[in-house]
Amino acid sequence: MSAKISFVGAGPGAADLITVRGARLLRHADVVIFAGSLVDRRLVHQYATHADIYDSAGMTLTEVITVMMDAVEAGQCVVRLHTGDPSIYGAIQEQMDALDNLEIDYQVVPGVTSAFAAAAALKQELTLPELSQTVIFTRVEGRTPVPEREQLANIAQLGATMVIYLSVGMVEKVVDQLLQGAYTTATPAAVVCRASWDDEQIIQCSLAELADNVHEAGIDRQALIIVGDVLAARQEGLKARSLLYDKEFSHGFRERCLA
Repeated sequence: MSAKISFVGAGPGAADLITVRGARLLRHADVVIFAGSLVDRRLVHQYATHADIYDSAGMTLTEVITVMMDAVEAGQCVVRLHTGDPSIYGAIQEQMDALDNLEIDYQVVPGVTSAFAAAAALKQELTLPELSQTVIFTRVEGRTPVPEREQLANIAQLGATMVIYLSVGMVEKVVDQLLQGAYTTATPAAVVCRASWDDEQIIQCSLAELADNVHEAGIDRQALIIVGDVLAARQEGLKARSLLYDKEFSHGFRERCLA
C-alpha cells in the first residue's frame, strides 16, 4: 500500500490479538505513535523493534500531526497505533481531517475492539434468537457530551444487548439510566476490566448488584459494562438457538433433514 501513514487498531490488549496486517505494518514502521495509557507497551516493543517511538498520552493533536508530517517529509512510514479498533471511540477523525487538509495520504487498519474481547472472556454470544438481535455500543455522558436522543435512558427503552464503554467510573449513573428503560434490577450484567490482558477481571451479577460489585473490585477505568438477557441464557437453560444448523431448517447450502 502506498500510504505512508497507517492508523492501526492494536486490539484490546493481548499482543497476539493485533491483526496480521497491523503487526506487519508495525514491523516495517520507521515511526510509531501510540496511546501509552491504553496500549500495552510490550506489543510495541515486540513488533516495532527499529522504530522511533512516541507516546501520545502527553501529546496534543498539533504535536502528533507534526511528528507525522516530519516523518512523511523524511520518506518514513508512520504507524499511529490506537487501542481496540480505531473507529470506536478512537479520536481519529480530527487526525484524519488534519491530514486531509495537508493532502497527506493515509490508511486505516481495523482491530479487535474490546467489546468482542469481553464477549470472548465471558464465553458469550451477544445476539441470540428471541432474546436480542441488536447490540448497542454506547457510553454515558461525562466530560464528553452525548446527543440528547442518545442519552442512555432513551436508548435503554429498546432492551437490546448493551455494551457500554468509558462509563464504569459512573456506574451508579449507568444503572439509574438503564432502569429508566426496559431493564430491571434483575437484568443480568457483566463488567470486563482490561479484557484479554494478563490481569483481566470479570464481574457477573444482576443490574441491582452492579455498582456495589464494581466498587468492591476497585474497578474505575479500562472496563466495559455489558447488559442484557443474553447473559442469562446459558444459566437459565433458555432454548435461544440459531436455526442455521438445525436439522429441520433448510437453506441454500443444505436441505432439511427429514429422517
